[in-house]
Order: sequence, then C-alpha cells, then structure tokens
Amino acid sequence: MTTKSATKKEAGQSLPLPGPQAKGTVFAILIAISFVHLFNDSIQSVIPAIFPILKESMSLSYTQIGWISFAINFTASIMQPVIGLFSDKRPTPAILPIGMGFTLTGMLLLAYAADYKAVLIAVIFVGLGSAAFHPEGSRVSHMAAGPRRGLAQSIFQVGGNAGQSLAPMLTSWIFIPLGQFGAIWFTGIAAAGIVVQSFIARWYGNVLRTEGYARKKAAARQMKPEVRNRIMFAMVVLILLVFVRSWYSTSVGSYYSFYLMEVFKMPLADAQLYIFLFLGAGALGTFFGGPLADRFGKRNMIFLSMVLAAPLALLLPYANQFWTAILLPIIGFIMLSSFSITVVYAQMLVPGKIGTVSGLITGLAFGLGGVGALVLGNWIDKVGITNIMFLCGFLPLLGILTFLLPTDKTLNRWAEENGAEV
Repeated sequence: MTTKSATKKEAGQSLPLPGPQAKGTVFAILIAISFVHLFNDSIQSVIPAIFPILKESMSLSYTQIGWISFAINFTASIMQPVIGLFSDKRPTPAILPIGMGFTLTGMLLLAYAADYKAVLIAVIFVGLGSAAFHPEGSRVSHMAAGPRRGLAQSIFQVGGNAGQSLAPMLTSWIFIPLGQFGAIWFTGIAAAGIVVQSFIARWYGNVLRTEGYARKKAAARQMKPEVRNRIMFAMVVLILLVFVRSWYSTSVGSYYSFYLMEVFKMPLADAQLYIFLFLGAGALGTFFGGPLADRFGKRNMIFLSMVLAAPLALLLPYANQFWTAILLPIIGFIMLSSFSITVVYAQMLVPGKIGTVSGLITGLAFGLGGVGALVLGNWIDKVGITNIMFLCGFLPLLGILTFLLPTDKTLNRWAEENGAEV
C-alpha cells in the first residue's frame, strides 16, 4: 500500500491530476490544450484561406473548391468517431503528438503541390491530423474540467474557433504575397504543436493511472434500456442542429468573400476582413457560451444561439456594405456561442463515451461542413452565389427544433437513475 501511494505521489509531482486527487479545474492543461487547438485549427484554416489563390492559379471551379473542402472535412468526420471509439476502449495519449505529425506532413505536401490531385492528398493528411486531435483533445478537456464542464469545453473550443477565424487574415498576410508556398510556414506551427502535445500526453497518461478515473469510467458505462430510445431521438435532433450550424458557417467561411467581391466589388483582402469579423466574433461567442450554459442551462443556450441569429441571418442578404460589417460579427457571436455547448450536451446524453461522442459531434461538424461546401459550391455554379447566400439565411430558423431536446434537469435525472456521472 505504501509503495502504491508513493508511486502515485511521484507521478503527480510535476503534473496536476484530476478526480479524487484534485477535484478543481486544471487550468494549466486546459490552456495548453486550447493552444494546441489554436495551432491545429489555424493550420486547418489554411485550406479555405488558400481557396482564392488556388482558384486563380489552377483555374478551379467552385465545385472543385468544394471538393477540396469536402476532402479535409469528410476525412476528419469519418475518422473522429472511429478514433473516439478506439480511445474509449483503449485510451492512447500518444495519439495526440502523432496526429499533429500528420498535420505537419499535410502542410509540407501542400506547399509543394503542383496540381489539383496533389492538393487533395495534402488536405487529406491535414484532415487525418485533425481527426486524431479533436476527440482526444475533448477528452483531455473533460478530464481537466472538474465541476466546470461548460467553461472547460469553452476554453478548449475557443482555441479552435480562434484558429479558424485566422483564415481570412492568412490570405491577406501570407498567401496573397507568397502564394501557395506560404503553407510551408505552418510546418513550424505544427512542430510547436507536437512539443505541447507531448507535455499534455504525459499528463493524460498520469491521469489514466489513477484509480479515481478508472472507477468513474466503469460507472459511466451503465445505461438503463428504457431511456435509450429517447436518448437516440435527442441525438438525432442535436445532429440536425449541428448540421444547420455547420452549413451556415460554411456558407460564410468558404464562399461569402466571393459574394462580397461580386456584389460590392471588393478587393480580396477587404472581403477577407469581413469573414474575419464573423469568425473572430464566433470565437468570442464560443468562449462566453460555455460559462453562460453552466449558469442558464445547455439546452437553453443552444436554443438561443439559433433563434436569436435567425432574423439577423435573414436580413444579411439585404444589407449594404456598412450593415454587412455590423451584422456578420453579431451573427457569428450568437450562432457559434453554442459550439462547445453541443459537445457538452452530447456528453451528458451519453455519459462515459467521451471520445466517441466528442468525435461524433465535432466530426459531424467537420463532415457536414465539408458536404455543405461541396453542395453549395455546385449550386453556386448553377444558380449564382447571390441566390445561394439568400437561401442560406433561412437555415437558422430550424433552431426551433431545440425544444425537442430534453432539459438539462432530465439528463441529470437519467444519469442518476442509470448510475452514471455526467
């Protein structure tokens, strides 16, 4: 018994442990994983950032641009639940730095890609790296959260959304002056990510060796059969809401710069600034959404993020250049405030399957965004970008379906009845 205690003490000398040993929120780990999320998604944002450059240099159609977006997002969406399922059964901290290694490889290939097929291969590597990171990163956030799940997930997700918001700035600062080869600079960011991931993986490994985490994991596997159908229905509704948010975000992030250039005759650099306003405000919304959800309820915040954004999204196609700059960041802040909350809510729906559920929700967000980019690109080629941007404004109205989701109180009651911890 003494030897066992000494071993635990030695393992925790330099790295904080959650669970019974440390019930508070481990902010050092949350900040570290958020920074890696920033690295990962800023690298991933290189792909839409380079769209205007590739469209011109390789004479690509909107449909071909859609296939590039589909390649990275579909790869991530397929692999994230698979990796999450694997890590639920056999947690493997080494997945974190290995995944960033795939991302580094993708950036290196992209910098030297000579044709359209080479670009597709490069973005698939980036997609695999993202797929490896997100479910395990969400698990690390869950482990370090303590009692503040919404805040922890917001800290984790705000890094990713901040990284995504950099896409339009990357176009202006790097790809307009340097062209496609500017992607080479992001291999250094990936290398830094590998270093930080190695530190996090060490902490993660120490957590897995604690008895407290093992007990929580075993208890969370129990589920009464009578609530499964209601949980499955709720998960379908939640996935539909992720679908709506992903398609709308994709319509703005991937194509709205082309809309601005066509309607307002803006230069590319100015159009990218408007996209930054949307994505940057979305990153802020992600951060504030989690603490608000801890206070007012997860389902309530998901509902408000969709319904409050709906009238503004309907007004956006009719706005002039000035009001477009006002509406875009407000819509981004409101709609993306539920980004981290949907992950926490899904974890509450299916307690104990942290990796699988996180991979499913974030993977679907990527995958549906990729499908959206492909479909929207095809429609834009056929009917024009103005008509498609007008139709996308109706998507947030589907947020009314949030009322079909169980309340937070109901989820907690289900978990107590089934002996699980949410």
